[in-house]
Amino acid sequence: MNDLFERISNLSPKRLALLVMDLQAKLDAAEQQHSQPIAIIGMGCRFPGGANSPAQFWENLRQGVDAITEIPKSRWDAEALFDPDPDVPGKIATRWGGFIDNIDRFEPQFFGISPREAQTMDPQQRLMLEVSWEALENAGYAPDQLGGSKTGVFVGICNHDYAQMLLSGNTDFFDVYVSTGGAQSVTSGRVSYILGLQGPAVSIDTACSSSMVAIHLAVQSLRSGECQMALAGGVNAILTPEVTVTLSRAKMMAPDGRCKAFDASADGFVRSEGCGVLVLKRLSDALTDGDNIQAVIRGSASNQDGRSNGLTAPNGPSQIAVIREALADAGLEPHEIGYVETHGTGTSLGDPIEVQALGAALGKGRAADKPVMIGSVKTNLGHMEAAAGVAGVIKLVLSLQHREIPPHLHLKQLSPYIPWDDLPVTVPAAGVAWEAERRIGGVSSFGFSGTNVHLIIEEAPSREPVMAAVERPLHLLTLSARTEAALKTQVEQYQAALAAMPEAAIADVGFTANAGRAQLSHRLAVVGGTLAEMRDALAAYAQGNTSRVISGHVPAARPGVAFLFTGQGSQYVQMGRELYETQPTFRAALDECDRILQPL
Repeated sequence: MNDLFERISNLSPKRLALLVMDLQAKLDAAEQQHSQPIAIIGMGCRFPGGANSPAQFWENLRQGVDAITEIPKSRWDAEALFDPDPDVPGKIATRWGGFIDNIDRFEPQFFGISPREAQTMDPQQRLMLEVSWEALENAGYAPDQLGGSKTGVFVGICNHDYAQMLLSGNTDFFDVYVSTGGAQSVTSGRVSYILGLQGPAVSIDTACSSSMVAIHLAVQSLRSGECQMALAGGVNAILTPEVTVTLSRAKMMAPDGRCKAFDASADGFVRSEGCGVLVLKRLSDALTDGDNIQAVIRGSASNQDGRSNGLTAPNGPSQIAVIREALADAGLEPHEIGYVETHGTGTSLGDPIEVQALGAALGKGRAADKPVMIGSVKTNLGHMEAAAGVAGVIKLVLSLQHREIPPHLHLKQLSPYIPWDDLPVTVPAAGVAWEAERRIGGVSSFGFSGTNVHLIIEEAPSREPVMAAVERPLHLLTLSARTEAALKTQVEQYQAALAAMPEAAIADVGFTANAGRAQLSHRLAVVGGTLAEMRDALAAYAQGNTSRVISGHVPAARPGVAFLFTGQGSQYVQMGRELYETQPTFRAALDECDRILQPL
């Protein structure tokens, strides 16, 4: 230390100034890396109400769909277990829940999994595989091309109904797959294994805040350079009645099966299941790579309630603290937040604590006529527990994209336990346009374990579309699937999608379908100069006419493609000119050959 001090003291003023500037630049770079925004470039979901895609989820939100139904008979005998008195042992005080379709259906061969192994795989593992695949394709990345990449997987998961079902059965039927099929750790690990991802793979259980903690940790991993891309989200499946029995005994269940967040009649929540996955990258990388940025995570923070008035009770000061920490991480002021997707379970204890904490954390500098808007997706879907937070994030991203706050359901009379007149907070029950120069929102998630998380998300930066230097006269659209039946389903989906697209999107459609999706064994190719031509060809194929498409089954190995102009009499004048003039990749390769040969 003395030697270092002596060396510094011997520097000339000019050298000392240069040293200070260099150190300051390094500190600034480190700080910038630590707080770098994170781009959301892809999303996938399976939510109650048939919301099997972000587009369908938004349609349900916009229309105010209540996705809660009676408990399906395939889960358990709800009538036999029902009793309106929550104090009756072994009974459930509600007949309601939020459920997704076909949770028992799975195509193991699609992922290279044997049917025998799939039998003992928790449906939560199956859902994460399917939704992660869809989220990557939504981001424009072919899932089968990511092997060896530093892509992380961060999964929130807290229930293990299927493992309990397996372990309570006859041990004579246990096989080698029981342990991996029921392990929560394998939920993240299996995604990495199937896709060949080599970033961190972490399964996280902090109860209701699990998926938000997963996203928070993914943000930190990306900022530190531990991974280059990340899948983050959560999953929940309700397969047995035991957890619902315990929550009924704790008087947490709403008898009418509805989360009535911020309403005077708020009396508990309703359980639901689902899965949501985000694809994340550092914003600087996403911009460089030309990714489709759907929104930007500006800041995130997590803390714990510590010793409060009860292990499972919410803690107002901790909620205020985590929001302020997220604001500091984002470099934003409280009044810049226009909307918060709340935890909002609909309880007479939790709602007042959360709303007053929001008022305290976000009131500073806020104009009286611009209160922060709040809502809760739980009024639509119920409480998805480990997947609740990511559902709120996807709702906020969609709200930013559409510049609209969807309706907040079941609000008839504001809770008298919340001092609304004293708080800069409002609930847009009917839904409103999101009018602001800069749209920024927050998402809160609080686990009954005491772990709290808050994210701050801004709408995607505007970017001018890049026009192609040369427009091709014809475009290629390729589709592929594992089976012929799946290929036909995909043809129907593309017919509908192409009908809703502007003609200018034809090149992007072809590129994304060709480069952003896995190349599977059953394939179909269409060539067309317009979207209408492609759509007509697909329609003809769906009716059994294959004359306008190229289709077939190919082996798993991808053949190489080369253009060979051999000479020796097989060439002709102008050979390859049309390719050169209309195909940028071909032109670039030929120009490179020309450059290499010029000196020779």
